[in-house]
Amino acid sequence: MKKSLVTAGLTAALLATVASPAHAQISERTLRIANGIAEDHPVGDGVDAMTQCVDERTNGAWTINAFWSSALGDDLQSAQALRSGTLEMVISSSSPLVAIEPALGVFDLPFLISNEEEADALLDGEFGQYISDMMPQHNLVNLAFWENGFRNLSNSLRPVDELEDFEGMRVRVMQNNIFLDTFQTLGANAQPMAFGEVFTALETGAIDAQENPYVTIDTSRFFEVQDYVSNTRHAYTPFMVLISKPIFDTFSAEEQQILQECSIVGRDVQREASRALSDESLQRIKDAGLEVNDISEENMAKIREAVAGVYDRAAESIGADVIERVNAELAAIRGQ
Repeated sequence: MKKSLVTAGLTAALLATVASPAHAQISERTLRIANGIAEDHPVGDGVDAMTQCVDERTNGAWTINAFWSSALGDDLQSAQALRSGTLEMVISSSSPLVAIEPALGVFDLPFLISNEEEADALLDGEFGQYISDMMPQHNLVNLAFWENGFRNLSNSLRPVDELEDFEGMRVRVMQNNIFLDTFQTLGANAQPMAFGEVFTALETGAIDAQENPYVTIDTSRFFEVQDYVSNTRHAYTPFMVLISKPIFDTFSAEEQQILQECSIVGRDVQREASRALSDESLQRIKDAGLEVNDISEENMAKIREAVAGVYDRAAESIGADVIERVNAELAAIRGQ
């Protein structure tokens, strides 16, 4: 009788395990996500979707707390905290992380990616995985690539219609050698500057121009201190959804899979929101009275040709093999 009771108990336990495998290896966790941008940015939509996915998949066992506008430090500081295991996650543009992994500079190369479809295919394909595979050596795990978007030029001097229009223009660029080289090569007076200083510098006339996605030009109200926006689309940069490898390594295989899959759910929502808001932001910029212009394909070809040398000069820091690999994959995506 006793043996049959024990057997029945074991059978019930096994049946319970089989019946609820989704939560068998899930612990109670709180994940903090640092961001450099404001909550109303499309990244907020992605975080909301990812949080909802995680809540459903863990049956409420995980809590995700997002911190916006660099509340936990800038992107690079947050990434360093991930490396030491003192912070769980950060959603960062790839550009500041070049200080950790120089190969990420590949995304800063001028006119590398032509459109959103190419970007998605590149980042979600073999090349994106190739870049992600570099991160664990820095104690970081990249869960997905989200969208920062195409960068365009705004200024207070003149429409940029051709290469010569860059000449002498004082352009704020990120504190990033590839952006600095690109605009200097175009003939501009490139000035590295922290983002928080840009509005005042434009307002006082310390600089003439800046370059950012339409969403940033809109939400940062640069239209109040600029007169022209040129659709240069000179760089496409992604966001990276990073988690601390020391922390990720404590997750069960099931927990790791949940977070990776929910990051992809967030990616798809974030990209859709980003592209919709970009169109809305462009319209608001026009409604604010700024003159917006496209550049002819003939003139754009001359601009691209002018900055071709940036690729050669950047090869030493990025890695010639990385540049060769991205060009090969883009050629395949384009059917060349």
